[in-house]
Amino acid sequence: MNEWITYITKYFRVFVPASVMTLKVTTFGILIGILLGLFFALMRISKYRALTIPAKAYIWVIRGTPLLLQLLLIYYGLVGVVKMDNLPAAFVALGVHNGAYIAEIFRGAIQSVDRGQTEAGVSLGMTRRKVMRRIIFPQAFKRALPSLSNQFIIALKDSSLASSIAVPELLLKAKQIGSANFKLMESLSVAAVFYLVMTSVLTIITGLIEHALKTSSRQA
Repeated sequence: MNEWITYITKYFRVFVPASVMTLKVTTFGILIGILLGLFFALMRISKYRALTIPAKAYIWVIRGTPLLLQLLLIYYGLVGVVKMDNLPAAFVALGVHNGAYIAEIFRGAIQSVDRGQTEAGVSLGMTRRKVMRRIIFPQAFKRALPSLSNQFIIALKDSSLASSIAVPELLLKAKQIGSANFKLMESLSVAAVFYLVMTSVLTIITGLIEHALKTSSRQA
C-alpha cells in the first residue's frame, strides 16, 4: 500500500495533464454529440421520409459498429482526404458516436411529451417551431437528462479509445509510464483512480443539475 501511495505521489504531476486531455476529448465529443444528436433527433421525428431515412441510417450504422472501428475509420479515412491531426479526429469520432445515442435519447424524450400541448400551442397562434422551442423541448430536456447523464459518463470512459490513434490522454500515458518503469499494473491502477474521480464528479454535477431542474419545476 505504501509503495502504491509513493508511486502516485511520484507520478501525480504526469497524470494530471493526461487527465486534462481526457476531459478535453470528452468535452468536445459531448458537445459535438449534443449538436448532432439534436439535429438527427429532429430529422428522425420528421414527417418527411427524405429526412427520417438518413437519420435512421446514421443511427443504425453508428450504433451497430464499435467505437474503436469508427475512430480508426474516421482518422485514417479523413487523413487521406484532408489534413487532420489525431486530436481533431478524436473529437469528430467521439462526437459522431455520441450523436447517434443522444439522438435516440432526445427523440424518445420529445415524443414522450403529450401531443396535445403542440396542438394547444398552435391553436394559440404559435408556429410549430416556436412550440417546439418554448414548450416541447424544455420538457423533453428535463426528461432526457438522466439518460444524457449516463451517456456523458460513458463518453468519458470511451475517450480512452483515443489512445489508439496516439492522443496523449490518460490511458495512453499510463501505458507509456508503465512500460518505461516496468510497473504497468501500478500505472493502470493510478489511471483507474483518476477515471473514478472524474466520473464521480461528473455524476455529482449532473445530479445537481437534475435536482435543480426538478426544484424549479415544482416552484413553477
